[in-house]
Amino acid sequence: MKFDDLDKKMRIYEQSLDQILLPEIYMVARLDGRGFTRLTKEICKFEAPFDIHFRDLMVHTVEHLMDCGFRVVYGFTESDEISLLFAAGENAFGRKVRKYNSTLAAEASAAFSLALGKAATFDCRMVPLPTLERVQDYFLWRQEDAHRNSLNAHCYWMLRKAGKTVQEATKALEGQSVSFKNELLFSKGINFDQLPSWQKRGVGVWKEQYEKEGQNPVTGKSETAVRSRLKVEYELPLGEAYAKQICSFL
Repeated sequence: MKFDDLDKKMRIYEQSLDQILLPEIYMVARLDGRGFTRLTKEICKFEAPFDIHFRDLMVHTVEHLMDCGFRVVYGFTESDEISLLFAAGENAFGRKVRKYNSTLAAEASAAFSLALGKAATFDCRMVPLPTLERVQDYFLWRQEDAHRNSLNAHCYWMLRKAGKTVQEATKALEGQSVSFKNELLFSKGINFDQLPSWQKRGVGVWKEQYEKEGQNPVTGKSETAVRSRLKVEYELPLGEAYAKQICSFL
């Protein structure tokens, strides 16, 4: 059989499960660390419940993903997860889901591993969102998840450091209300509302424009040029203000 005929025949099998995101659908990629509980607690022994070095590794990974060939307008990270909002009309790889999933997971894994100096991997899933309102809802959801996870983590590790076992700490918090958990922390001198914002709301990254003084190589005169750079925000707004900010990126 001629190669061209064989190639055409076999590519049908290769592409049989291809899924494509529709042109008018907003796209978000969600990445999660694989096996990061063991990585952070046993291999690297990061500080619990939050570690600034780990946070910075995640922010570094977001920055890399926003500058690796895709038109990503906003990146968000909390704990070991990353969410990327693509520009409306992004058409890389013909919007094939498998290409986004594999490429972004590989890029994140490589960036994080090189920065850490140890092997670490991420998985990726594409999230199609039909309207701008759903895009806002997605990021409000992830921010609320960050808040709930932060409260639970602070309570859990406070109990663990007080001598409770894994089972005892887990059982003590099971089914308890938000107010109970806040009071539990407060009884130990921890005001949850006064903890660093990035621990409760996550970290946002986007591109901003700025002016830079330079010299025109032709005329030799000083000129002001507009450049873009990534901005990292550790104190994100809440609620409606955050929703409006998400809109501004699209």
